[in-house]
This record gives sequence, C-alpha cells and structure tokens, in this order.
Amino acid sequence: MENDTITAIEGIRVGHAKLESIPSGCTVILPRGGAIAGVDIRGGAPGTYGTDTLNPVNLVDTVNALFFSGGSAFGLSCADGVREYLRERKEGFATGHGVVPIVSGAIIFDLGVNTSGNYPGAQLGAKACRMATSQAVEEGGVGAGSGATVAKLFGFNRCVKAGIGSSLVTGAAGLQVGALIVVNAFGEVYDPATGALVAGARSGGEAGEPIDTLPALRSMTGFQTGFSSQNTVVGAIATNALFSKVELTKVAQMAHDGLARTVFPAHTQYDGDTLFALSCGNLAGMEVSLVGALAVIAVEQAILRGVRKARSIPGIPGISG
Repeated sequence: MENDTITAIEGIRVGHAKLESIPSGCTVILPRGGAIAGVDIRGGAPGTYGTDTLNPVNLVDTVNALFFSGGSAFGLSCADGVREYLRERKEGFATGHGVVPIVSGAIIFDLGVNTSGNYPGAQLGAKACRMATSQAVEEGGVGAGSGATVAKLFGFNRCVKAGIGSSLVTGAAGLQVGALIVVNAFGEVYDPATGALVAGARSGGEAGEPIDTLPALRSMTGFQTGFSSQNTVVGAIATNALFSKVELTKVAQMAHDGLARTVFPAHTQYDGDTLFALSCGNLAGMEVSLVGALAVIAVEQAILRGVRKARSIPGIPGISG
C-alpha cells in the first residue's frame, strides 16, 4: 500500500509509545540528520518545549527531534528521554564540547481520560524514538493521541474520541508536504469540503447523537468553566522543499488555516494550538506561499483522519466505532 502519510517524505521517521493499560502516550518525529524548523503558536493555553530556539532571530535553526505527548505539563519530561536517545547516537548541535541534541515539542491535556496519576515521561520518550520507523504512520488512538478527545463545548462527559492523523500532499516538480496532527480540540470537527459535522458534542449519554453546536453559540454568554489548558491541537508539517527558519515560520503560520477550517471554534483561550514546520529535503525554487497553501490541505486531511480513525474507549465513543 502506498504511503500517504508524513513518513513518505524521505528521511522522516515517526514513533509511537503508549503507557501500559493507560490511555496516554508519546509520539516522536525524527528527521534524519536534523531538520531546519519553524513554529507558530496560536492557542491561548500552550504547553510547549524548546520553541524559543525556533524564533527566527535566534541562533539555532535545526531540530533533531520533535515530540508530542499526553500528560499535560508532566509530559514535557518526555524530552529528556528523546534527548538521551539522540545523545547516545551523537546527534545534535556541535558545541566544541560534544553535541547537544536540539529537541522541541508540545503536549496535550488528556488528564480527563487518564486518571491514573501516571504520565508519559523520559522512558516513554526514549521508547517512542526506538519505535520510530519510515513506514506509514499508524493513526488513531496511538502514541500522543491515546487520550485525545474533541467536542467539549458542553463538557467533557459529552466529548468524542479522537487521536493522531497524518497525511501527504504532492505538488509539481516532486514537491511533498506532509502533516502529523494530534487532535485534542475544545471545538467540533467539520469537513471543510462539505461543511458537514464530523465530530460534535453528543446530545447526552454514551450513545447520544452528535449535535451541531453552532446555533447554541449564538445564545451563550460564555463557555462552561474548568476548561483552561485542557485541550489542544498540536503537530507538524514537513516538506522536502529547502527553506530557512524564517520561511518555515511562515509555513507554520499558514498551516493554522487548515486547523481553523476543520475545528470550530479554534485557537481559543482553552486550546494550546501549536504547529511546527520542518524542511527535510533539498528541493529548491519552491515558493513559501505555495507550500503554505498545500500545508493547509495537509493539516485538514490529517485532522479528519485523526478523528475518523480513532476508536471508542470506555465511556467515550469514536465515530469509527
């Protein structure tokens, strides 16, 4: 079967790891030899790691790994395991005193699903690296998407299971733009091609039918309390186009349009929406705005796949059953 996920781009490996019998995990992206990267953060409650490095005015422009994790802020410790994995392989920024692996990432809040008190950490980050492969990305409720949910406007007890999705968009002259997205949104998920509701808050009970909350928003004066930092769509776009950190920052900015076209509402104070962009090839002469436009499509497809491929867990139905 043809690989239509982000790992179809040469040099990219993706690995998932999950806590045993606990719905939370970690996902890593390992670009061979590192990759020039940019990032754009739009949500009001982000949980990120190493993103200041990617500011266009700062020195380092290459990351050796990206990680995404459940566990809220506890999951940021996955970076330690990812860094140790890279250090053992002497991958990182040359300092004259050995290499320092450059790791960036972001977390989702899945503590409403994972009530165990055990969270992804360094060991799981290292395991995700060891599991990394260039084969087609496994999607759905895996890795960082193990505890992901969407459609929480009416409370967590009416949400829908989601997960990780990945996609690949091809363009002229061999151009490739891929996406890997962990879908854990506060809002509902729509198909931008048709406007149809894909995953909406349930009308009540585990078997409740999804409802379109757009009419209800018109009558609200605010959302239910207790949602702060409890949602987020995070992920990465990768391309084989050769771009600078500044150009990739623009690609990441544009890619958020794909998020906004599929998730509503998006970029709220209750989300930590964060997208990275990676340059993993040497294809020259590509225009940034073109790649950014294709990134929008890739993000849309990845979000839809992350919802459609997620299966139910006890108490939280997935639309695929």
